[in-house]
Amino acid sequence: MLKVDDLKGVIPPIVTPVDDEENVDEQGLKKVIDYVISGGVHGVFVLGSNGEFYAFDYENKKRAVEITVRHVNKRVPVYVGASAITTKECIKLAKMAEDVGADAVTVLTPMFIKPNEKEMYNHFEAIAKSTSLPVILYNNPDKTTNNISVSLLEKLSKIDNIIGIKNTSFDFAQTVEYIRVTRDNKNFKVLSGSDYLIYATLAYGGAGCVAGTANVAPRLVVDIYEKYMAGDYKGAIDAQYRLIPLRNAYNYGSFPVPMKDCLNILGLDIGHPVKPIEHCSEEKLQAIKKVLDDLGLTNI
Repeated sequence: MLKVDDLKGVIPPIVTPVDDEENVDEQGLKKVIDYVISGGVHGVFVLGSNGEFYAFDYENKKRAVEITVRHVNKRVPVYVGASAITTKECIKLAKMAEDVGADAVTVLTPMFIKPNEKEMYNHFEAIAKSTSLPVILYNNPDKTTNNISVSLLEKLSKIDNIIGIKNTSFDFAQTVEYIRVTRDNKNFKVLSGSDYLIYATLAYGGAGCVAGTANVAPRLVVDIYEKYMAGDYKGAIDAQYRLIPLRNAYNYGSFPVPMKDCLNILGLDIGHPVKPIEHCSEEKLQAIKKVLDDLGLTNI
């Protein structure tokens, strides 16, 4: 089980390879896991938004978690997405993750519905109480249309096994406020969820990042974190700037396919996105290849 001091560094929300029937592809998933771990990441997050969690039924989700826990084999902590619209379904997923042997769960705000702050607090509290695993909150208002306010975050951070939050928001002031109101809480960490803001989050006292680009360029993302922690601030900011063109590649296709297309170009052969999402256009694939060429990734 994850301790709060272990919640740090670079945690890629790994893509989920699928077969022709859009079920989890075990061999593809193992390749992705080995690729990111060989790049020096500090954890693996399965069934995040980059992992198309919304696309899979319960059995496929369980299979993805089982494969990930077994194949990671304690090399790094395994974080499992336990996100759904209802509290009941989130609890079911959190219990599954605990039974299978995950180290922590990550839970998005509900999507589609619009709970008020009391309802949101009760939602996360019930999930946290349902499991002995640490819980990392996941704020992604652009995708879910629900936002964890600073005041709500401060209250939730006092629940014993809620130990952190990933903030995927371009409202960086909110990230700063998250850190400010929890900075005296030794049992709570704030992670960047925007790959543009990894260095900035670290500078304000954040613990690391959950970075989709770490699927593709794990060593580069790890460089930002490790150089920053070593006091090489110039090296860290240089790595951050080098990462930006890859983050911009998200705009080349429908989310979350660009990272899958990147990995296919690199030869991992992880297959297709789950429909209705389709691959990037040929023109955009060539643009992606240039980004990868410029980063020296196609020579690996």
